Amino acid sequence: MDTRILLVEDDPDICDLVAIYLRNEGMRVDVAMHAEQALALFQQSVYHLVVSDIMLPGMDGMQFVKQIRRHSDLPVIFLTSKKEPQDIIAGLQIGGDDYVTKPFEPEVLVARVQAGLRRYRTATASEHSGGDVWKDSWLAVHKNQLEVLVDNKPIALPAKELQLLLMLLERPSQVFSVNQIYERIWGLDGISDERTVMVHIHNLRKKIEKDPAHPVYIKTIRGFGYKFGGLQG
Repeated sequence: MDTRILLVEDDPDICDLVAIYLRNEGMRVDVAMHAEQALALFQQSVYHLVVSDIMLPGMDGMQFVKQIRRHSDLPVIFLTSKKEPQDIIAGLQIGGDDYVTKPFEPEVLVARVQAGLRRYRTATASEHSGGDVWKDSWLAVHKNQLEVLVDNKPIALPAKELQLLLMLLERPSQVFSVNQIYERIWGLDGISDERTVMVHIHNLRKKIEKDPAHPVYIKTIRGFGYKFGGLQG
């Protein structure tokens, strides 16, 4: 099956560069110069990953990702010159899975695209495999169905947050470092981004914890990392 990428970028030179590198890896790349065009393409075709600039004419990249997040949890990588921590955090909070700042090395972007695809496909494939149900009086995780319920109500989790929760549930007694989490979830050894992990932890806590300020499921072990702290019951 062809791997199809949607690239949203208004700089023709960057479009050509990224498209060449991705196509050299056997991927099919559709290019949109603005978000409105990207939305039209998104509605017409099935994509496996989106690479999007943030600063676009008209609707910006964050607004665009908010739109597609209503219908899909496919991986999204922001490719942008906005480098401030608040910009990166905002991009991850609205649904981005990864964030690459300009100028960038094309090989690094390709590696992140491949990692995003690999992790997403692994999570999707696991839907058809067997698994247990973890639950207590507040939270239930149906691993085989990739379904999470909070207070008996199903909630939608983006792919990376779901993968993060399942990873911690795999070994509830183990403390995972930020580097270990980043390598497992984003698939990039040696390119750890602490802010990316922290934002996804923060977002996951807001969705599954009774009191996110005092989490009982996603525990911080200061100086070491994170672990799953819930007790099954």
